[in-house]
Amino acid sequence: MTADRADGVDTASSDYRRIAEALAYIVDRFEDQPSLEEIAAHVGLSSFHFQRLFTRWAGLSPKKFLQALSLEEAKRRLEEHGSVLDAAFDAGLSGPGRLHDLFVAHEALTPGEYKALGRGLEIRYGFHEGPFGETLLMEADRGLCGLAFVDQRGKQGCFEDMASRFSAATLVEDPSATEDTMARIFARPGETKPSGQAPLRLLLKGTEFQIKVWRALMAIPPGTLTTYGTVAEALGMKGAAARAVGTAVGANPISWLIPCHRVIRNSGMLGGYRWGLPRKLAMMGWEQNGLPAPERGELRDVA
Repeated sequence: MTADRADGVDTASSDYRRIAEALAYIVDRFEDQPSLEEIAAHVGLSSFHFQRLFTRWAGLSPKKFLQALSLEEAKRRLEEHGSVLDAAFDAGLSGPGRLHDLFVAHEALTPGEYKALGRGLEIRYGFHEGPFGETLLMEADRGLCGLAFVDQRGKQGCFEDMASRFSAATLVEDPSATEDTMARIFARPGETKPSGQAPLRLLLKGTEFQIKVWRALMAIPPGTLTTYGTVAEALGMKGAAARAVGTAVGANPISWLIPCHRVIRNSGMLGGYRWGLPRKLAMMGWEQNGLPAPERGELRDVA
């Protein structure tokens, strides 16, 4: 990672930490559309200094950021993106979409190895500063198997949560092994990617149902919003099965790249997010401002 790149990410991460409280305040009062003065006062800054800080991090003013994520705007986007999502889901879920076909084509692990909770895998992990705060990456030879954000539980709590998915694997802390992947995932605006670069490989460990849901999430275009119900319909699920989609979305082990932040409630309200609603709001705002969207990964299904 170059010095410029590291400095850019460190600045973005520092800014995120400073405005996280403001984002939480916005989430709590999302429907009321709080004024710049109200938000600035809540975080103990003048309107002038808060606007400069927020704009430096988000690339747009707090007012425009909030307008882009208003309830009415969310509803409008849900209506407008209906046909776009239909096409995206059709493309993303067609072809060899059955779990067994993907398993045989892309992954050497057997179902028995899946049940062994990662025995025989060596997973290297590291914490890195990023635009949405401190970020944990976990990577095996076969691909990225974890991307999470440090929340109120701290680094150890974040690590234990993610590591529990591969409790029998060998886990080695090695930030140098994951820093290139971190730089690639959170490339700065305008940063070009090497030509001919292969897609990121994602190593997923989940139930057949969970993986189907996660694959559907990856078909949602950047900057687009959809609902839990629409995801369920794309998978041909109704009733109780449709409600289970929300649980599967919440269990997503590779945040940002598998964009569960693009899923909201049918009403246009934000819904939940495993790493906190302020982060979900921040991610939605970044994409609406045309900042780098998650790179499409190549799924390598463990189960």
